[in-house]
Order: sequence, then C-alpha cells, then structure tokens
Amino acid sequence: MTITADAGAIAPAAGPKPITEPGIHDMTNEEYHSHQYALSSSGARTLIESCPAIFRYEQDHPQPTKKVWDIGNAAHKLVLGNGPTLVRIDAEEWRTNAVKAEVADARAAGHIPLKPSEWDTVHAMADALRRHPVASLLFDPEHGTPERSLFWRDEKTDVMRRARLDWLPNPRSGRLIIPDYKTCRSAHPEKLQRAIDEFGYHQQDDTYRSACHALGIADETAAFVFVCQEKTAPYVITVIEVNATARRIGAARNRRALETFARCTATGYWPGYSDDVVPTALPGYAETRDTLEYL
Repeated sequence: MTITADAGAIAPAAGPKPITEPGIHDMTNEEYHSHQYALSSSGARTLIESCPAIFRYEQDHPQPTKKVWDIGNAAHKLVLGNGPTLVRIDAEEWRTNAVKAEVADARAAGHIPLKPSEWDTVHAMADALRRHPVASLLFDPEHGTPERSLFWRDEKTDVMRRARLDWLPNPRSGRLIIPDYKTCRSAHPEKLQRAIDEFGYHQQDDTYRSACHALGIADETAAFVFVCQEKTAPYVITVIEVNATARRIGAARNRRALETFARCTATGYWPGYSDDVVPTALPGYAETRDTLEYL
C-alpha cells in the first residue's frame, strides 16, 4: 500500500458554526459542504432542473462516496496539490476479503483507494497537465492557492451563497484568470459545448464570478476558464471560456434559483414539481403516430 504525502491537511471541525459574513475561508471539502444554509452552484442547478423537495432531501441526505468519482477526485489532488490522501491498493481486482478490508479502511480514513492502473492513470494525467503550455501556468503552485471557500450574501434576496474555487490566483497587475479543473470523457470543443449545458458550467461560471466580484478578488475584466482533461491516454487538455450569451443564461438561471431558495427558506415549504393538477399529453412522437393510425 502506497500513500501520498498530505502535508498541511486541515483537521475537520466538529459542527462548524454558520458563516454570516462575506469572506474567504481555508476549510476542508467536508466542512464546506456542511454549510447547507448557503446556496451553492450545484444546489442552484438542482432547484431549477428538479424541484425544491428534491433539493431539500439531497441537502439533508448527502450522497455517499462513489467509486466513479475516484479518478476525478484523485486527479484533482495531484493537479491542485490539496485534497484527500491517495492510497494505492496493490490489486487490480478487489474481490478478496483482505483487499475489500484494505479498501474499506482507506475510505473510512477519508482517503481515495486506487487500483495500480488507476494510480498510474492519475499520475499520467497530472504529468500531462504540467506539460500543457496554458494549463501548467494556470495551476502554477508559486502563483496561486488551491481550494478556497468563498461565502457572500446576495444583495437582492439576502441569501448566503457559497463557492469553492479550485484555484485562487495570487493578486497581480493585468487581467486575472481563475481556472477550474474538470476531468471528462472528451475534451473536443464540440463535446464540451454539451457538457456546459449538461453540467451547468455556465451557472458555475456566473456563481464564481459573482463570488469574486462580491469579495473584491476580481473586477469585471477577470476571466473564468475551465481546464478540461480527458481521462484516457494521451490525456488531452482543452481550456475553454464560456461565452457571454451562455453567461447571461447562467446568471438568469441562478437568479431564479436564488428567489426560489429565499422563498422556500422563508416559508419552510419545499414543494415538488407542482401543487396543482397538471394536464399531461402524450409525447409528441406518440401523438403524431397514433393520430394518423386511430383518428
């Protein structure tokens, strides 16, 4: 079993007090997610893409760690230099009781267990990123700080908001560029267009810009970019910036989510999809098919 050094790890707090004043905080990922009274970008997406009832349930019942997240989380650790300890489990098949126990012990300690092939993959991904002419500069450890949690208050709704930056660049003259690291199946620009819509990157963009403006980290000229890296060799990287139209849509979606969150918080009522009887038709294709056949 091999473990990466995890210098500077922060001890988890026992029940952190609510943050009521705007600020930048150095905290663990677990501490950050415990502040459920503050609306995050992912929470805003759930509120408008699903319904308040599901949002509230997911906040009160956090998902357990899933194996599918391990590669992305491990790559984040190596790229950012901060995060859970990586544990190499010296077995490609996790079927024996001994190996299962080793994996369980690693997860119980908050580590990320990896198969030898996965270990090699995430280290190769980090090496590829360090060779990329743009990504390597964006995540230069001498010019920024990983994983800072930002809290601020929305002026229109008085809702506390939160965002966790992958990377906070050091203050400097000129245009500030704030990167966010994403692992993906394909870094082809056309596929990333779909990812923006599917995963709400335009809402994340607006959330992070709003945080940085509210806390005086960046002005209106700052750029927010996504560094997208494939999880298969040769671990291709594409750096994208969401365009102005997508950002406006993301901002409008966030505004609706904030208003919904404020209303539900004030009333204590988190409704489902609708409180009324909903007239519902056949799907368009079925209506067309059966109209021709039966009507």
